[in-house]
Amino acid sequence: MGPIWARVTVIGAAVVVLAALIALYVGNLVTEPPTVSATPAAAHEVQLKLKTEPAVGPQGANAPWVSYLVQNPEGKWIHSTIYQVPANSLVHVTVYQFDSDSGLRNPFLSQVQGTVGNTMTVDGKTMQAIPPEEASHTFAAPQMGLIVPLRGVPEEAENPCEEGPCSLKQAHETITFTIRTGKPGRYRWQCFVPCAAGFLAGFGGPMQTIGYMDGFLEVV
Repeated sequence: MGPIWARVTVIGAAVVVLAALIALYVGNLVTEPPTVSATPAAAHEVQLKLKTEPAVGPQGANAPWVSYLVQNPEGKWIHSTIYQVPANSLVHVTVYQFDSDSGLRNPFLSQVQGTVGNTMTVDGKTMQAIPPEEASHTFAAPQMGLIVPLRGVPEEAENPCEEGPCSLKQAHETITFTIRTGKPGRYRWQCFVPCAAGFLAGFGGPMQTIGYMDGFLEVV
């Protein structure tokens, strides 16, 4: 085989590998995780329990990626960010937040908006905002006017969780809030904190992937 054909072979192999990687990445972006229903609590009320983990570990295909998880009605934690809730109802949300702070670049996002009373509780204390630098993630659905900043676990906290599955025995913040749903629809929600470690400016990867740091509220 001559030098020209050798170069052609190498280039061809590189193109095949690159195409396979692109296909894998795109497939990961467009493949949706399962839809998980909120847990009925009372007439026109449901409970939605979530947690955020600094690295999803063996629960997901991309172990080092930061991620949300949801608890199904049977009490099992599911790696998904697509949640089904009833229309015209109260959704009581609890988030167990295990990640450290990354900080918000836009202080506007550190204010609670769109919840009942425009408030949340953090470890039992009612709040309307947090210092932007203390934010670890957000739960925000712009179409619903919803923004909830999630305070990060302090650096000095004992027994932090570095990789999931994280236990409630480990350091975490407990955030609760209630939203009132309206008409049926599919509403995109996402995290606006640049929390994707290892990606340019903290964006990319989990920040743009359904099943990690963004998803949908299926209002039915």
